[in-house]
Parts: sequence; structure tokens; C-alpha cells
Amino acid sequence: MADEKVAQDEQLTQDEQVETPAASGGGRMISGLFSNQSVDKVGTGTTTRKTITKMYWYALERPDGMVEVQPLNKHNIPSGPKNKVPKEDFLERFNPEPEFYQKEVFPKMRELDATLERAEQQRKDGALYSAQFEYEQALDVDEDNVRANFGLGLTYMERGDTNKADDIFKRLVTLDAAFSPEHKHLFNEFGISLRKSKLYEQAVDYYTRAIEMTDSDENLHYNMARAFFEKGEAEQCREHLQQALLINPDHAEAAKFLEFVDKRMEAASA
Repeated sequence: MADEKVAQDEQLTQDEQVETPAASGGGRMISGLFSNQSVDKVGTGTTTRKTITKMYWYALERPDGMVEVQPLNKHNIPSGPKNKVPKEDFLERFNPEPEFYQKEVFPKMRELDATLERAEQQRKDGALYSAQFEYEQALDVDEDNVRANFGLGLTYMERGDTNKADDIFKRLVTLDAAFSPEHKHLFNEFGISLRKSKLYEQAVDYYTRAIEMTDSDENLHYNMARAFFEKGEAEQCREHLQQALLINPDHAEAAKFLEFVDKRMEAASA
């Protein structure tokens, strides 16, 4: 039986996403650093005063006309949850910050991306301790970075350190961004590695979370079925194979696997 197909979607790196300086609209796609301000009242009566808080956001316009905004962390790296804002509202509420972007934010993003590229190459070359060091350097400046968390988790599993891999798993399942389309090949590889590392419970929990985010992917159900099979839970395995075939009736691996599981269950009940 063929092993899983790992999605080959090419992931956009951060420096690919920020080649264009901050723009204010017009005929250009919005991309770069912006800020907005909020005014709050502090105190009461005669002691009331206004305070102005300025927030910086990395913004990227999507094909659907929405603008995705992500706050900067203390290291001036875009990090954390992303919010979508209609373009008209965005242009009213946010102001471009091209100078701060070019001098501070863009260089930090390029540096982070270079660190991740080194880590990924070292993991590919089998230099796992060097890869671990680089991934940890990346996480020091962006603890929610999806590439760094996936990469570190995969590094631990390749080293056979399942306890540390489990810690990374617990962090990843809380990150919605880990299951977004641009990270599809990474989350598929991570789930497969969980199963191959015999972390079956984690693999099931992981694929459950992934299916909650992207239920229409037949390969997720197929991989979930593999995890249930390894756990010895044939009925749940069958359910997910059937779901994979419902989404894609031409999924040959799922059809062969379902036939194999059915024959095995019939033999066991004879």
C-alpha cells in the first residue's frame, strides 16, 4: 500500500510576501507596514486625560479584496493571529509606515527567513542539532512561527525525542495558522511523522484538529484512517476511508485500504 501523498504546495516565505513597500492603495495591492491609533480616557473628573496608543500591523491584501492584518511583536516581527479587514475600512483606519518598515521590520523579517532556511537545509542534510539551534533562534523572536514550530517538531521526531516532539505538538494544535493552506505540506508531513514515531494518540488529535479547519481534504481523512489503523481501531479507520472516498471517489489508495480493512474485519469475525 502506497504511503501518503504529501501536498507539494509551495509555501510563500515571509520575504517573498514583503517585496513591495507599504502602499496606500490606488492601483497597487496593499502590502507592508501600517499603523492605527486608539484614544482612551484614563481617570475620572478633573483627573481625566486622554492617552493615544499606536499599533503597528503588517498588512497584505488578498484576492478577495480583504486585507489581512497581523500585529508586530516586541521584536518587530509580524506574529500572532491575523484578522481580515475590508479594504475600504482598512484605508480609512490605517496609515502607511514605509520608513519604519524599510529600516526595522523588513530587515528583521528577512533575517528570520534566512534563519529558517538554514534550519530547513540543516534538517534536510541530517545535521539535526544544528537545525534545532536555528529553529530555536527563530522561536526566540517569534514563538508562534509556524515553520519554526513544525521544523523543530520534525527535528525532534527524527532524533527519536518523542517527549519534546509531544510538547511541540501541543503548541501546534493551538495555532490556527498551522492548518492554513500555505502550510499544507508542512502539516501533512508533521502528521505523518507523528504516526511513524508511534505517537498514535497525538496523530489522531492532530488530524482531528486539521479536519476541523479544512474538512474537504480527502488526504486528511486518509491519514486519519492510517492513524486509527495503527491504533487497532478498525471501525474508525473505515469511517475515515469512506469519508475520503466520498470527497474523492478516485482516491485509489483509500479504496485499496478500505478493501484490505474490510477483508481483515470479515476474517476476524468469521
